[in-house]
Amino acid sequence: MAAERLTAVSFCQQELEKQYSPSRWSHRMAADDVIKAHVKALKEGTERARSLAETLINVPYGEGDGEKLDVYIPKTASLDVNLVIYIHGGYWQFLSKEESGFMAVPLVDKDVVVVAVGYDIAPKGNMDLMVSQVRRSVVSVVQQYSHISGLYLCGHSAGAHLAAMVLSTDWSQYGVTPNIKGAFLVSGIYDLLPILPTYINEPLKMTEEVAVRNSPSQLVPHLKRSSSGCRIVVAIAQNDSPEFRKQSEEYYKTLEAAGLTVTMEDVANTDHFSIIEQLVDGDYHLTKLLLKMMGKS
Repeated sequence: MAAERLTAVSFCQQELEKQYSPSRWSHRMAADDVIKAHVKALKEGTERARSLAETLINVPYGEGDGEKLDVYIPKTASLDVNLVIYIHGGYWQFLSKEESGFMAVPLVDKDVVVVAVGYDIAPKGNMDLMVSQVRRSVVSVVQQYSHISGLYLCGHSAGAHLAAMVLSTDWSQYGVTPNIKGAFLVSGIYDLLPILPTYINEPLKMTEEVAVRNSPSQLVPHLKRSSSGCRIVVAIAQNDSPEFRKQSEEYYKTLEAAGLTVTMEDVANTDHFSIIEQLVDGDYHLTKLLLKMMGKS
């Protein structure tokens, strides 16, 4: 009986690891190949963005080495611009702002400023620090760009989690209350408890207490107080894993039940990676949705 129980636990652990391994659910290519292709696509998109926009690279928003922003500015003189803050994914332990400027390619042409946020990924950074960093990055942007007409957030995967944590911030301790008009939460994780026993948590070393206080699903009342006027889009890829899809669907339903302005976008013919890579394209569904939200369709 003991052996059978161990086998059952082992199977459940293996299935949980698979559910939270997005590369294993892509229909385009093998797991290792889809990750390499993802990094390549983001880097190439960011290089294109840097050739099209005026750029400010490594703008500090704090004193830490990793607390830097890259700013992509349209080549126009207008002060009355929309600004999108992009928070990268990578399971809080991979990627950086260096390949996170890609969505500026179609947006700078529409007079939209894009800011790519750097933060200290694990093992250097822990979850509490990363959440604090992205919150402070938003405060810094608001202070430096007070003339912007609209502030928007976009986050992918772990970045969607961090963006949701920004929306759930008690701004009273920061001395600034950002007016975030819209947020795109793309293929995110909003309840951290299921990943505690997985490989993802090995460098993060989260305890249950840390996971609970950094789970957006637990903080919807905070979000309602801080970001009630924000239009939220929860987007999920058709070929995300069932567990990833469940995370988005349940978070969406919780936000909707709280009376927030939220829509769910189930993006056809995408996986966990292509759903964000395609924001380099002005004709992509989510790009057009973002521009429409800004009144630029």
